Amino acid sequence: MFNTRGVGGGYYRKCMRLLHTSDWHVGRTFHGFDTTDHLRRTLEEVADLVVEHEVDVVLIAGDVFDLSTPAAHHFTLLTEALQGIRDAGAIIVATSGNHDSAARLGFLAPLVASSGTHILTEWPADPVVLEDEHGPVHVFGIPYLEPNALRVNHDDPSLGTADGTLRWAMRGVRSSLAANPARSVVLSHCFVGTTPTGETIEDDAPRDITVGGKSMVSAQHFSGVDYVALGHIHSRQRILDNVRYSGAPLHYSFGERSRERGGWLIDLGPAGVESIEWLGFTVERPLTTVTGNLDDLLVDDSLVGTEQHWVRAVLTDDRRPLEPMRRLRERWPHCAHVELRPRETEASHRSYRERVQRRTDLQVVEGFLRDVRQHEPMSTTELSIITEAMTLLQQKAES
Repeated sequence: MFNTRGVGGGYYRKCMRLLHTSDWHVGRTFHGFDTTDHLRRTLEEVADLVVEHEVDVVLIAGDVFDLSTPAAHHFTLLTEALQGIRDAGAIIVATSGNHDSAARLGFLAPLVASSGTHILTEWPADPVVLEDEHGPVHVFGIPYLEPNALRVNHDDPSLGTADGTLRWAMRGVRSSLAANPARSVVLSHCFVGTTPTGETIEDDAPRDITVGGKSMVSAQHFSGVDYVALGHIHSRQRILDNVRYSGAPLHYSFGERSRERGGWLIDLGPAGVESIEWLGFTVERPLTTVTGNLDDLLVDDSLVGTEQHWVRAVLTDDRRPLEPMRRLRERWPHCAHVELRPRETEASHRSYRERVQRRTDLQVVEGFLRDVRQHEPMSTTELSIITEAMTLLQQKAES
């Protein structure tokens, strides 16, 4: 029986409360910076939130690890995090994503399930059956399924895409629910590319599942399920009221659309979802992009307070400055990325044909070298070699 107590021990709620998280990516770095300690503190905060909000079940929708071969200390971090959540009083249901090794993540899964930690890495599989005073809740974990491998193993050409694979998996979910009706929750690690009405979903997902449209699935396949906890996209998104991405607990890329980090808190009542709210995690190191001339950025008072952020610097200097990363890190120790983007000139808007019109071949080569070498001109030796080569080519063309 799940918690129905409130402040002072009185009646507070009669529902099952779930916290939807995903994409922990234990072991991932941020542009070469280690994130282990940061992630450890964030997952400790998850355990604190379980206590504060009386969470019954924590969901992890795939990509628990960042690599298929995690280091030993990454297993230690995960074990500590899961134990902290269990000690806080929540059951755990996790599934594997495309970054995980299903075999490694699922090692000893039947044994740890007896302690309230359910790791689902195979499909088809029975749901995790949880109970509250309103009856059972069936939690299905659909791990990442490689479409081509699945198609070969099942001799079914319709399984060659992610969409076909998800359709097949959800048929299994519906068959199970038809035989044993219950409130239902599905965990799925995938890229939902369209809504049931055909609307395209914006995403910041890393493109490492499949290529092209084969990676996209439609939200229509999830119809009839009370709540769908999605993983793979690293920013929170509401696809439908009951179909959502929680995003990752940390920032792992400057391309992530959402600056918030956290999870969805779901109250599941007798008739299904009663409420969903966002539960934010502490963002210790926000993402900041600074743009301008290097010398100006280093003394820009408007950027005071960003010194401990993850920083991407877009430098608009006409020529590449000397040791830009070293100089930037004197102000921003966690500067993670530098790119040179000189201010556009009138010439940059003209076509290549227009820019080389009425130029000799030698002038075209010289201009190209200036562009790729940040305005450094040809040396006398280079000029001599290129002139000689062009003369030989001209003689060959005329012979």
